[in-house]
Amino acid sequence: MDYRGRPCVTLTLTAEQRGELQRRVRAASGAQRDAVRARIILACEAGGSAVAVARRVGVHPRTVERWRVRFVRHGLAGLQDAPRPGPKPKFGPVTRLELIALACEPVDPQAGKTTRTIDELVHAATARGLVAGISYGSYQRLLADIDLRPHLTQGWIHSPDPQFREKVSAITALYLQPPPGAVVLSIDEKTGMQALERRFPDRPAAPGRRRRREFEYRRHGTQSLLCAFEVHRGHVVAECGATRTAADLVRFMETVAEQYPTGTVHIIWDCLNIHFDGADRRWTAFNERHGHRFVFHYTPKHASWVNQVELFFSLLQRQCLRDASFRTIEELRTAVLAFIAAWNRDRAHPFRWTFTGYPLQAGDAMKSTKAA
Repeated sequence: MDYRGRPCVTLTLTAEQRGELQRRVRAASGAQRDAVRARIILACEAGGSAVAVARRVGVHPRTVERWRVRFVRHGLAGLQDAPRPGPKPKFGPVTRLELIALACEPVDPQAGKTTRTIDELVHAATARGLVAGISYGSYQRLLADIDLRPHLTQGWIHSPDPQFREKVSAITALYLQPPPGAVVLSIDEKTGMQALERRFPDRPAAPGRRRRREFEYRRHGTQSLLCAFEVHRGHVVAECGATRTAADLVRFMETVAEQYPTGTVHIIWDCLNIHFDGADRRWTAFNERHGHRFVFHYTPKHASWVNQVELFFSLLQRQCLRDASFRTIEELRTAVLAFIAAWNRDRAHPFRWTFTGYPLQAGDAMKSTKAA
């Protein structure tokens, strides 16, 4: 080989460097280029010219010189490939922003569609003159690079109640520091419980296979559950019937009053219309009949998570209703009431409420001080 190259250079490796290079040589799953570069540096430690090292490793002497110099200057980091600039972007930053804005535009409702496909975005971009041309893949990669998926929707709900924080904090205070001698009840209605009869029985689960369920079923009507969950004891008072009217709720509340005949009872429920007085002043009259012992608290709109009875409804749905098959509404009602009876007898317990409410803001604290 007629190649003189640079003068001989003897490398001195630390034990850590030598161990890492030997590991790269032995690695079965590493890239071949990393193993070759490691062998070059290990061979250089033994001394000799680039030509001699190249013969032992099986590469060109210029390759030896390149990686030897890189190692002398940068150590092990010098054996990695330097970042490559890549091709010049086809679209400038302004054009990219215009294409992204196009993908986020609402669809014209007169078109009878709610979303656009990538092909339609490509057509719209060229029709508007944003670009002379763009491929399906280029537009898709542009959106993927910024993790933009305008065809997907994530559910979101917010409360328009201007006193949201104050109401939630007041209810949370009842959960965490109830007034001495008072009872706190979370009350709500679970409507539309369907008596669904599965036409075919489920096939049980097996190792590596989920339970299998045939999709066909028969409907046999619905039931509504009126439920009061005692926050600090876990006891449940419930009635199950065909309707959920104001009269049904007043009758149920009379049952609640019988269960808690003395002391103050704090009722937490949502803003359903039958939870308010109405023209017949139903709750004012109810409170007068029971010595004004009941104090009503209303959760903010769109804030059902504040009401603890929803946690009990979740258990009822998952453990009693979801996998059942009911031939009649009577079977449904019997199963629901049996679940509640077993809960009160064997499993009743308070839920661990970890949310502590919202801290008072500076403006709220000043208003409270002035009011006091």
